[in-house]
Amino acid sequence: MSPAPQLELPRLGFGAAQLGNLYRTTSDEEADGAVAAAWDAGIRYFDTAPHYGIGTSERRLGQRLAGYPREEYLVSTKVGRLLLPGPGTGDDMASAFAVPDDHVRHWDFSEAGVRRSHAESLQRLGLHRVDILFAHDPEEGPTEQAFAEGLPALARMREEGLVRAVGVGSKDVGVLLRAVSTGLIDLVMLSGRYTLLEQAGAEELLAACVQHDVGIVAVSVFNSGLLAQHRVPENATYEYAQAPAALLARARELASIAEQHGVMLPDLAVQYPLRHPAVRSVVLGMRTAAQVRSNAERMSTEIPAVAWGDVERTDPGAATGGTADVPR
Repeated sequence: MSPAPQLELPRLGFGAAQLGNLYRTTSDEEADGAVAAAWDAGIRYFDTAPHYGIGTSERRLGQRLAGYPREEYLVSTKVGRLLLPGPGTGDDMASAFAVPDDHVRHWDFSEAGVRRSHAESLQRLGLHRVDILFAHDPEEGPTEQAFAEGLPALARMREEGLVRAVGVGSKDVGVLLRAVSTGLIDLVMLSGRYTLLEQAGAEELLAACVQHDVGIVAVSVFNSGLLAQHRVPENATYEYAQAPAALLARARELASIAEQHGVMLPDLAVQYPLRHPAVRSVVLGMRTAAQVRSNAERMSTEIPAVAWGDVERTDPGAATGGTADVPR
């Protein structure tokens, strides 16, 4: 088995974790507005997962895409966590989602589990097919099963025409390198390790992706908030904790470069990963129509070449990477 012909991805994708009530409830009105604004902005790639709100994101996304022509958009979802009946007596905030715990996650990267996860995702989405399936966070579950059974199962499903492309989504560069080396996958979804702020930890992975013709979908490109505002506040977060002083200084240096060239720090952040030939799309989490419009505008902002030159000439300093514990 070999990877499928390259699937063309849009530069900007819609990350639907917020439709699963990531951190707080997303109202139906917010969800309606976000998906409609995404479509109006020309966004045609939508990413979700069973993990996001234990099925809530898939259901809400599918409901809102139902009115659009299926041949005009791409959907990716993920496998590895089956959803089983839960107690229904509390919530899922321990996993960062403001939803009832009427289901629980159960790791399963067996071929039967992968195929069941795919079928159940189609039911929740209300779709006959998804375009991309990612093995989700194999480093957090039964890693060896994911490689011995899960990835070959995904490749077979691609060969059977059930999906157009398969891959692995993770924050763990080592796991992604191992996945690329199998020759079975088309894409990796890389969380937080190749951003305007930090690149060193991903250099080997990017080179391997070029060598094996594996595309990268970059996520968590704001490094959990540090690059999300042009004026970097003292309480800015990195890896969902208080950003160290050295990283605050680096983010402000990058903001100053942006300002010198008439753009803003988040403009640089959303476009930076796409400068590498292996990166095919940047997926951003979006909760509201206003966030969608802002992100689409940032992606279309023209960045002067001299600005990128100034970024490359500065010292990244202490931006050496970490492990982002956030839904991807």
